Amino acid sequence: MNKLLPFLFLLSFSTQAQELLHCGADEMRIATLKANPKIAEAVIERDAELEAFTREYALLQHFDKLSVTSQGTPKGGQIYTIPVVFHVIHKYGNENISREQILDGLRILNETFRKTREDTADMVAAFKPIHADCEIEFHLATKDPEGNCHSGINRIASTLTNVGDHQVKELVHWDPSMYLNVYVVSNAAGLAGHCVWPADADTIPEWDGIVIAHSYVGTIGTSDLTRSVAFAHECGHYLNLHHIWGGNNVPGFYYLPVGQQSNCGEDDQVADTPNTIGWSTCNLSAASCGNTVDNVQNAMDYSYCNVMFTEGQKMRMHAALNSSIANRNNLWTPANLAATGVAPSSGLCAADFTADKQVVCSSFENEITFTETAYHGAIDSLSWTFENGTPASSTATSPTVTYTEPGTHDVSLTVYANGQSAQVTRPDFVTVIEDSTYQFPFWDWFEGYDPLAEQKWSTVSLDEDNAWTVTDIGYHSAGHSAMIDNWGSDRLTVDELISPPIDLSGVGQMRLAFKYAFGSSKAVSSSTKLQIQVRKDCESNWTTRLNLIGSNLETAPQQSAPFEPQEESLWMQEDINLPSTYFTEDFQFRFVFTSEGNNRLFIDDVNVDVNASVTDPSFTFRITVQPNPTQESVHVSFNLDQPQQIQLQLIDLTGKKVYEEPSVKLSAGAHGIDLNVSDLSKGVYLIRLSSDQASELKRLIVN
Repeated sequence: MNKLLPFLFLLSFSTQAQELLHCGADEMRIATLKANPKIAEAVIERDAELEAFTREYALLQHFDKLSVTSQGTPKGGQIYTIPVVFHVIHKYGNENISREQILDGLRILNETFRKTREDTADMVAAFKPIHADCEIEFHLATKDPEGNCHSGINRIASTLTNVGDHQVKELVHWDPSMYLNVYVVSNAAGLAGHCVWPADADTIPEWDGIVIAHSYVGTIGTSDLTRSVAFAHECGHYLNLHHIWGGNNVPGFYYLPVGQQSNCGEDDQVADTPNTIGWSTCNLSAASCGNTVDNVQNAMDYSYCNVMFTEGQKMRMHAALNSSIANRNNLWTPANLAATGVAPSSGLCAADFTADKQVVCSSFENEITFTETAYHGAIDSLSWTFENGTPASSTATSPTVTYTEPGTHDVSLTVYANGQSAQVTRPDFVTVIEDSTYQFPFWDWFEGYDPLAEQKWSTVSLDEDNAWTVTDIGYHSAGHSAMIDNWGSDRLTVDELISPPIDLSGVGQMRLAFKYAFGSSKAVSSSTKLQIQVRKDCESNWTTRLNLIGSNLETAPQQSAPFEPQEESLWMQEDINLPSTYFTEDFQFRFVFTSEGNNRLFIDDVNVDVNASVTDPSFTFRITVQPNPTQESVHVSFNLDQPQQIQLQLIDLTGKKVYEEPSVKLSAGAHGIDLNVSDLSKGVYLIRLSSDQASELKRLIVN
């Protein structure tokens, strides 16, 4: 990417009072041109070329119109169709707008360009005669640049959604000679949206496209009818329209703020738009520059009732679409419309669906609503299959299904349209958490099972790159841990590891402790964090009890290879106090790891207990276990530096106590305890020795 200041040509609105914010587009463009003479020279040259082409095109259109009129033939022209791809850049928040909102944005955009908006009945009478049907339409692409079936919507998780400048185009950028790239973001560089004009896009093709804030797309979801006008405004810039009061013309590098009286001496290079100072409010009786009334409703003004283009603006946009500058003349060609799947339509090419949730609990809120999102074309019929769901099948567009069977379950959808069919199956799409089967203390060293579901842990990945797994690559105790592997990823990922429900009812105090290891592969920003969240039961909201953010999460120096924590010094322990409000029958906790392209995170030695924390990490009982493995008996020896009240427990890999010695006060020195384990099933167990000062574990194998 060229390290230049952005070219931002923007329409900016307040999201609250609907009043315009200051637009810094012109200043930024001028600063760019002044700072980069070679870029400025190229932009000026292309802009002059396009202006000359526009004048010639207008002259030819004038003579063609005279010829058509003399022959008595009805006036009419071709429809220019532009393929559009939406890139939704998000952080899993409300900026990740729905397909329905995107399609609604296209609808209102096309109604503005085709003069079919319902609210144009309120058009100021003076401008109704020149209110143009621009004969330009924007259609969602149905094929990607390689010709594959595509929804026309890319969803990419990145913190750049909060920045919203040209950097977002580095994440994904389809060939701008084939598609109009539209980037939906949380914050469009502090404004409603921005776009580069054809002359600038021809100079820097990688910047071609429109960036727009999610709350200015369409009339539903996070947007509304008033703010929806921003999209058409940006498309006007995309097709070489200037603001109605003038300015933004490259020669001379001048900047015209909206609303100043001196704007009356400037022009937007369109003959039928009266000179104006420009307006930031919807004053339909506003008059400036000697006009009886200004064209406040023009799409290229800064009012928030700007819903029309004029015949002159239509001609100027048609000229841009017939010019080779920025390859606008290729967008609407039959070959490109076929290549992008716009015309002829590719029809049904993929089945898809969404769900309002993927994890439920067997006896709590256990309903999931599914919604069909197949593309493209109208669906004639469809058929769902829900493994272990009620109902087990459905033909509804958006069925609600109840789940009570613990475990993971597949979901399948088949859709039919115009003699075609498409099918999708998502294995283990639904997770049903079993009612509480664990009593405190709950311990897990991720031993003796794989995958995590075998131990009733649940995983949720908001991305599709990775998920929590059991691994032996690195561990603190025994031979395994839980790991999320973000090595080599450059996307924003959010991955959850959810505990099984634990019965904490009736306890007086409780703590949660765990060990973790993380070695980053690059400088760690605040977008990388590990959160520990808790809830009372499956119907309750999650509450964050601990945040480990950025460098505070690191336990090792920066890594140049995938992280493998095989040394004790690479692990750290955290513990938190659990308030009594969480002492319920179905208490749960989860680890939520958010990272934007980094390395591996490991979790081990997870426990919920009265004395889960280690007050003095340097303290050790120096436990030895012999023989190990064993079949019948084992001798546990340990040392005390001072008299202490100690207790020994034997715990299986589900965290359940299978044996417990009574708590006893022992003197300082060496001690030993003999255990008979002949009645135990073969497998891996943990010997836990605890006191007021510490808690220490040793693995025991019974064979």
